[in-house]
Amino acid sequence: MTAAAAPKALPPSLWAATAPPGPPTPPLQGPVEADVAVVGAGYTGLTAALNLAERGASVVVLDAGEPGWGASGRNGGQVIPGLKYDPDEIEAKLGPERGARLVEFAGKAPDLVFDLARRYAIPCDPVREGWLQPAHSPAGLVKAERRAEQWQRRGANVEALDRAAMAKLLGSEAYCGGWIDRRGGTVQPLAFARGLAAVAVAKGIAVHGQSPAQTLTRGGGKWYVEVPGGSVTAETVLLCTNGYTDALFAGLQTEVVAVNSYQAATRPLPEAVRKTILPGGQAASDTRRILLYWRLDRDGRFVVGGRGTREDDPGPERFERLRRAARDIYPQVKDAEWSNHWSGRIALTRDFLPHLLELGPGLFAGLGYQGRGVAMATAMGRLLAARAQGAGPAELPLLVGPRQPFPLHGLRVPIVYLVSRWYRLLDGLA
Repeated sequence: MTAAAAPKALPPSLWAATAPPGPPTPPLQGPVEADVAVVGAGYTGLTAALNLAERGASVVVLDAGEPGWGASGRNGGQVIPGLKYDPDEIEAKLGPERGARLVEFAGKAPDLVFDLARRYAIPCDPVREGWLQPAHSPAGLVKAERRAEQWQRRGANVEALDRAAMAKLLGSEAYCGGWIDRRGGTVQPLAFARGLAAVAVAKGIAVHGQSPAQTLTRGGGKWYVEVPGGSVTAETVLLCTNGYTDALFAGLQTEVVAVNSYQAATRPLPEAVRKTILPGGQAASDTRRILLYWRLDRDGRFVVGGRGTREDDPGPERFERLRRAARDIYPQVKDAEWSNHWSGRIALTRDFLPHLLELGPGLFAGLGYQGRGVAMATAMGRLLAARAQGAGPAELPLLVGPRQPFPLHGLRVPIVYLVSRWYRLLDGLA
């Protein structure tokens, strides 16, 4: 066995402070065998494990921290349909048949989140009142109106909004219009991850926290995953680590560039103020290149986030930028007390589409959710389970491979920093 790793504690955040406790997930001790080993106990890994167990497979889930330790427990909790590209763009890239299947799949991804929350009574504060994309500029408004029109043609419950309609839903006149997608909503993200883990444990799935996968080898037609206290032997392995992908499988890190998203939250706002912000219960994320996103939580805390660089422990100026932006949009929060600050990684791919990869016989990975991971990571888990149980590439809405590593991946940090600064400049000019 390899030497024991230092325990990974869940970083402080609003979600860590307010989520119900998760189930016991003790570290793996000794050798075990299973049909499938899942590395990563976030939305993708846990959803895959549940789908596999329902089909009769024995599953062991491993996580370096605990369920939801990574992005699944640190994101903004916005459940957003679709992908970065508009539907027409996806069909132009992939062709009318394959593209249409992916568009439909991505548009329905939030259904999986809310269906799981309802079916298993997961206490994650699910709210499905829609998602707003306010336009920060006239060019952004044209883009938003085009996006709404394309989804409307496909039967989605969406609507373009003029300045007055958007101001009414936002509780702010800072934007010039936009659109609403009523398929979206919010959850308490860490509570959703812990709820999935609790369901998995109740169904007999072995979920082990503080069990980082340190080596992955193959022999005799099986895979061997070694952790500090034990090992798993399995015919199939699913790598579900997304923005926290490491060197466990050589080269997989180069499939994504991981950047951090920073978030800040106030203490519960006074009722009179709370009623003036997003009064219909929607979440919002705007059309900036370096976007802002925000929502209220169950207790009326204002939560705002924005993209950043690869820094895991940013300085206070990062969060002051968020607080300042919040005050610009909502002057009514100028006297609010800010109680929580945290960050989590987003994984970007070269083509800005999620990737389902077959890395070897019985070895699969799903990653690259471009900041829409609550819905898409959950949906990816179902796809990985289907692929692991023999579904052919033609049966899946997402193409399987080929790999698309980033060139000059070792320079990702300075490149991301420079691109972020350039995008901020363009946003400011707009």
